[in-house]
Amino acid sequence: MANPYAGEVAVWLDGKRHVAKLTLGALAELEEALAAGSLIELVERFEAGRFTTRDVLALLLAGLRGGGWGGEPRDLLSVEVGGGPVEAARVAAELLARAFTVPGGSG
Repeated sequence: MANPYAGEVAVWLDGKRHVAKLTLGALAELEEALAAGSLIELVERFEAGRFTTRDVLALLLAGLRGGGWGGEPRDLLSVEVGGGPVEAARVAAELLARAFTVPGGSG
């Protein structure tokens, strides 16, 4: 099971469970990949439901790398995410939430 206290989220790729988490390095990579003005803008897009598929893929990639995955960006284009696009978006949103909150805490 993924450890929410460590910011971890489980994601299934081609039937194999992986742990994803947004480390500081992963967050920096994410900012660069999305060319977002700030991570707050990305969070606001998710909160408003205005995120793109590119946002979801970038979050998954950053989270998987933060969790130790050795794949390349192109690898995500051909894998089957368990639960499909809806689950991929949920995992991406959960990664953001866990990166900036403490489970059971006030923030």
